[in-house]
Amino acid sequence: MTEYAHLLPAYQSQAALGDDERVAWIRSDRWLETAQARSALMRLEDLSYPPRDRMPCLLLYGDTGMGKTKSIRKFLRDHAASFDRASGVTTMPVVAMQMPAEPVERDIYGELLNAMGAPGPASDAAFRLKGICRSLMRSMGVRMLIIDEIHAMLTGTFRQQRIFLNVIRFLANDLRVPLVCAGTDLARQALLTDPQLAERFEAFHLERWSNDQKLAQLLSSLACILPLRQPSQLGAAAIRRRVLDLTEGVTVRIFRLMETVATDAIRSGRECITVESFDREDLVLPLVAMRRHAERQLGQRVGR
Repeated sequence: MTEYAHLLPAYQSQAALGDDERVAWIRSDRWLETAQARSALMRLEDLSYPPRDRMPCLLLYGDTGMGKTKSIRKFLRDHAASFDRASGVTTMPVVAMQMPAEPVERDIYGELLNAMGAPGPASDAAFRLKGICRSLMRSMGVRMLIIDEIHAMLTGTFRQQRIFLNVIRFLANDLRVPLVCAGTDLARQALLTDPQLAERFEAFHLERWSNDQKLAQLLSSLACILPLRQPSQLGAAAIRRRVLDLTEGVTVRIFRLMETVATDAIRSGRECITVESFDREDLVLPLVAMRRHAERQLGQRVGR
């Protein structure tokens, strides 16, 4: 009989490691594909269009912690930049920048240059940085531009917001590449303020988890890879309800919660996750989830 048969073969060797090594493995950053993340990646792949006058644009939006940035980073790894030693030319099919703290035109072009590994002089005027960006993106063969955390544009004045929207419209028109924006629901509201730009965008919403088959599949998948030496009860309906109660269906909270209970299972010697694993008094939760969970608990007691 295979030892640790409850785990997938590729992960069985992890269960044989020492406690500290297994905890470190659990806490390591890794890509775990969910159904929604897979759909988001497929939608990004579908944006591969030849240059045309109105290139397709995509808004990837959802609550904080739903995996927008993770999906973008996975897409970047799948379309990584390459360097040709013979010609000395770097090709970068996808450029992903983060929205600057304020939607100032010069800062936008500065962040774009940083994303391409070519930071420009901070003293340069916006029009000069714009020219450098256009030239560099053409020479590097950029075929898609991604702007993450786009809801940060709302920190600026109304005038700054209009300038920013004009900047991204200009880049999409001038370079004739698909534009992808990612952010919270506020990003969707911000783009809708520009009817011409909003007309170009399709929207992909990363929804919170609910108590359905998709969540059951996620937890079952985790049960097959977490390096615990005994089978866990993650397929139980009671655990699904408890996980949703503690995380409100936010992806990053679910993974953080599972890391916490799996680590405790190793350090306590129980070596498995049960319904009782989620009832600890010292269970570590994200601050927002803790507050909302406490409010619900209080409301339940008052209603009795």
